[in-house]
Amino acid sequence: MTAVLDAPAPAPATEMPPALRVVPSTPTPGSGLTRAQVEEIGRRLDALREQVLASRGQADADYIRGVIRRQRQLEAGGRALLFAGVLPPAWLAGTAMLSAAKILENMEIGHNVLHGQWDWMRDPEIHSSTWEWDTMSPSEAWKHSHNYMHHTYTNVVGKDRDVGYGILRLSEEQAWHPYYLLNPVLNVALSLLFQYGVALHDLEVEKVLSREKGLGTVWRQLKGIGRKVRKQVVKDYVVFPALAGPFFAPVLLGNLTANLVRNVWSHAIIFCGHFPDGAAQFEEEQLEGESRGQWYVRQMMGSANLDGGPLFHLMSGNLSFQVEHHLFPDLPSNRYAEIAPQVRALCEEFGVAYTSGPLWQQYLQVLHKINRLALP
Repeated sequence: MTAVLDAPAPAPATEMPPALRVVPSTPTPGSGLTRAQVEEIGRRLDALREQVLASRGQADADYIRGVIRRQRQLEAGGRALLFAGVLPPAWLAGTAMLSAAKILENMEIGHNVLHGQWDWMRDPEIHSSTWEWDTMSPSEAWKHSHNYMHHTYTNVVGKDRDVGYGILRLSEEQAWHPYYLLNPVLNVALSLLFQYGVALHDLEVEKVLSREKGLGTVWRQLKGIGRKVRKQVVKDYVVFPALAGPFFAPVLLGNLTANLVRNVWSHAIIFCGHFPDGAAQFEEEQLEGESRGQWYVRQMMGSANLDGGPLFHLMSGNLSFQVEHHLFPDLPSNRYAEIAPQVRALCEEFGVAYTSGPLWQQYLQVLHKINRLALP
């Protein structure tokens, strides 16, 4: 893949959300900061972002191309081994390789390409306007529900539909209903079928039920989702198993297992970045008069990082640096580890919580919250 440096770049999929007002009416509620401190934080983070933008170059391009190359090698190797999947060692190795390939494609490649992190390369093959990822959600629908709604209104109950994904109670602000007694069961189902949950996310089913959203719009969205689901189902559960001939069943089972592994892993990483202890939630009223500095502070307060080594960060799509990702969703993901110490130091200087912990600890906290909020 060669970067087209002279071609005009299509519009980026992700930009920093604009300040809703130039001057905030009050500091971010719960932050304990003065107005001047909030705006100083905003100034420094803007400067950090510009510093990274100005330093992007060949090393970053080599990084994403290298990840894509390794992902494709893993997928090809995994699928080849599954064709010999009647032998247990080959099936296990093939399924493990295909699982890793699907995680890499969704987390470090697809998610970040669709954020426009690599649009500056002007490579039509690695661009947010052309990339279609290996999951049930159509790219364009996901960019609206995630890039715009989630990243603009991070952890704002009633605005950020990632809070509960429309089926779970994950905030005290959500009115309790007996339906939420199913919280633990629904969370397991969402984890196993996460790619389907993400695909249906932009439908806004609650608006359909309240008739705020027309059936014509919903039908158009459903047709787009249906086309993508059909493509994925045919690829993983018909074409590749059929190519294996007499080994149809082992290949089918391997593909199903790889998708389940990817779903459970993605669900765990995403939930641990948003809902463990220490990740704040906000009310819609707190957005009134929100400045760029306040938006930055809200991202830091509403996000949580995961501790780990380079391989863990890669397999998490660098969403283990969830704080940095929410601050700068359009910066190349390989730069988050580089700027994380500076962001942490800034938080410590101004007394803003910088939540971070190991995956197992954060996940137990998330499960505890899900079980606790099942009750009134």
